[in-house]
Amino acid sequence: MAQQVRFCTAGDGVGLAYAVHGSGPPVVRAATWLTHLDFDWESPVWRHWLAELSDGHTLVRYDERGCGLSDHELGELSVETWVSDLETVVDAAGVDRFALLGVSQGAAIALVYAARHPERVSRLVVYGGYARGRNWRGGEARAHAEAMESAIRAGWTDANPAFRRMFSMLFLPEGTPEQMAWYDEQQRRSTSSEIAVRLYEARNEIDVLDVASRVTAPTLIAHARGDRVVPVEEGRLLAARIPGARFVLLESANHILLADEPAWHAFVGELRAFLGSEPVTPEPVELSPRELEVMELVAAGLTNDAIAERLTLSVRTVERHLSNVYAKLRGSGKAGRAAAAVRFAETLRAGRHATPGGMRDGTDAGAPGGP
Repeated sequence: MAQQVRFCTAGDGVGLAYAVHGSGPPVVRAATWLTHLDFDWESPVWRHWLAELSDGHTLVRYDERGCGLSDHELGELSVETWVSDLETVVDAAGVDRFALLGVSQGAAIALVYAARHPERVSRLVVYGGYARGRNWRGGEARAHAEAMESAIRAGWTDANPAFRRMFSMLFLPEGTPEQMAWYDEQQRRSTSSEIAVRLYEARNEIDVLDVASRVTAPTLIAHARGDRVVPVEEGRLLAARIPGARFVLLESANHILLADEPAWHAFVGELRAFLGSEPVTPEPVELSPRELEVMELVAAGLTNDAIAERLTLSVRTVERHLSNVYAKLRGSGKAGRAAAAVRFAETLRAGRHATPGGMRDGTDAGAPGGP
């Protein structure tokens, strides 16, 4: 189902672009750093998020003021403005009660909206989020913020992506060169250097921590242990302040989880369980060539020791490959091993490596396609 891009007008006259995609119970994603409703679908950084969130749900998302397809005007930047923009989009989209997702800075906006509109937010999901901007986290964080603002001013629009690459390396330290290049280009396409600086400065002033205790919706907070953009302590702080919040620690250093890392599959499993939803479209599971070799030997009945000897690997390396496979299949332990072996055998019998619900060789795998 292709996304439908629509437009609405904020209270101060700024035009906001939003998109609706998928079918099922609604999920609204609060705007975050430098999105582009069209270009995001082409991006190997974001398109697996969009495909997953709209599989079994109606996903509503929007470009924040100044970015993407929304007007490149800012007006007064503040939490009040951003929350008002979210209210405008929700009303224009016609969704009455929905799950609300806040990623990174979007978490603060989602937090305030959920506290003000408990009758509309069925569940709150926060990933990599914070309630305090960098200027409220101590001297070192403020110094980093000043350095990043200087980098934006110095080379945001340069053909050479060196200055934008600083952001890509922080957001995607475990990304491939291709993924980093896409993120470099996404930032440039999304907005100008002048707007990026103002948005970055305004984000650093956010402080909505006092609102957290007023959130009544069931809340899931997930955070990557090695996040270099938003320290994991900020996620733990939120979880401690929101009554009854569940905190999930993910083993990744990426601020934006990538499609091929186990942490992404772990997050999707937690998200689905929290929302009580199942995907409508079975997802092909992408395995690396080495993971396929290991699974072929598992299906043949070999032990980890025997597999290690056959492939000239350490037992620990074999165990790591199997852990990755189990995470992708959302299983674990003996049951996960048996299920993975059965699924692999069924795939081989069918004579395929890429089918809905089957396994796919990651050497030629792409992320889910756009609309």
